[in-house]
Amino acid sequence: MPITRQPPVATSLEPSNHPYLSGPWTPLTEEVEIDELDVIEGEIPVDIDGIYLRNTENPVHQPLGRYHPFDGDAMIHQVSISGGKASYRNRFVRTHCFEEEQIAGRSLWGGLMDPPGTSVRPGFGAHGGLKDTGSTDIVVHAGTAYATFYQCGEAWMLNPETLDNLGKASWGPLDGVSAHPKVDESSGELMFFNYGVHAPYMHYGVVDRGGKLVHYVPIPLPGPRLPHDMAITRNWSILNDMPLFWDTELLQRDIHAARLHEGMPTRFALIPRHGQPEEIHWFEAEPAYVLHWTNAWEEDNEVVLEGYHQSKPMPDPLEEAGEYGHMMAYVDEHSFQSRLHRWRFNLTTGKCQEERLSNRIVEFGMINPHFLMEKSRYIWSTTTKPGWFLFNGYVKHDTQTGEEQVYTLPDGIYASESPMVPRKPSNSETTGQQGHEDDGYLVTFLIDEHSDTSECAILDARDVTKGPICRMTLPHKISSGVHSTWVEHERLELDKAFRRERELLGTAPEG
Repeated sequence: MPITRQPPVATSLEPSNHPYLSGPWTPLTEEVEIDELDVIEGEIPVDIDGIYLRNTENPVHQPLGRYHPFDGDAMIHQVSISGGKASYRNRFVRTHCFEEEQIAGRSLWGGLMDPPGTSVRPGFGAHGGLKDTGSTDIVVHAGTAYATFYQCGEAWMLNPETLDNLGKASWGPLDGVSAHPKVDESSGELMFFNYGVHAPYMHYGVVDRGGKLVHYVPIPLPGPRLPHDMAITRNWSILNDMPLFWDTELLQRDIHAARLHEGMPTRFALIPRHGQPEEIHWFEAEPAYVLHWTNAWEEDNEVVLEGYHQSKPMPDPLEEAGEYGHMMAYVDEHSFQSRLHRWRFNLTTGKCQEERLSNRIVEFGMINPHFLMEKSRYIWSTTTKPGWFLFNGYVKHDTQTGEEQVYTLPDGIYASESPMVPRKPSNSETTGQQGHEDDGYLVTFLIDEHSDTSECAILDARDVTKGPICRMTLPHKISSGVHSTWVEHERLELDKAFRRERELLGTAPEG
């Protein structure tokens, strides 16, 4: 497989035994392209036709202080699959901070675990002095990929097919954009939120298919909060106010330390998609913290929300990790104990009912994207290695029967967050026919610590217990990271057609 290499980036990073700067988290700095990946097991299904994008953490320069795994520079990996073949490329996200550090040849910003005053340059977003890395999330909206940072930086644009950097989104507000914006393909809209340390402490916005900010309103909160994700239904956007957030007294000294505020309930804000603050329906639930939601939908007079409830959002430090014990616990699902959970919001009574869907420790789940905002039955979650932020397997949940399928990777092999890819109907099948909800695949990257290599793998979503049904070699060992997405080539072609039409009208969308 011939490799095309990009000019190297400037780096000052030194080898390290830090748990998240070594092993499966060893940073990668080279950028390459390969037209066709070698298949080493099975065959690439011909009924897959789209692009897998994964955001990973890859620090380029030596940290100024204590390194946290979420401090790394964003690198997007892409595998494009069509006609039974696959290509690969990867690119750094050229944020303003990345470019400034390339010029300086060293780190200019401290990290999540560093004290005030560590950064050499002013920072961005909710977290005063932090670097805007864009390394948390990746979504595709209206033909443009957006990389975002969970501490509310800019929304950084890339071409999803070429990974060319396109700069920051002009629609991004001064208060920034949090990770986990949500895209409604049926309306072409993108919904997002941000948060910060100044009143009203949260905002919510809607971007139309043309890349224009068409709605932006405050979501008044009692004080600074630390939300991480949002959810959408056909008519509602769901935001949250949870009792795990920054210590108010320490925040006055510019120290961002999160703690659980005992006795405070979890609150949910249901706002009409284009609604005003006075239209918010507030619901109270049992105290908890949730990183990620899987889906939400409307059912008669109720709104149903599913996600991963943390039983112990302030875990004890892992003693065996020594000086890294606090950090290791806060990124370890077995420490904060995240389990699949359901909330039901009754719009008539204003009451919330809750139920546990699984007792298994899981997170980072995906659903069939055709069922976003619709009542769904299946969720594909990841399992993790105890004590680490490393995905080591999958669970397919049937929320209707309670049945679960489990696949655990061999020891020393780690996976990525893996979108569920619906099987593309063949020409002989009814046009527009939608198959069974679990009819499709999981696409993932694997990191093999035994051979210091990486692969792209495909699993059968109907039966994950079979493990990978196809494996393709990647040109280098990738670093682990956080989120991913999938976009169909057909969707991108429709977006291009829309763009051409807008250009003819003189109103081309952004990117």
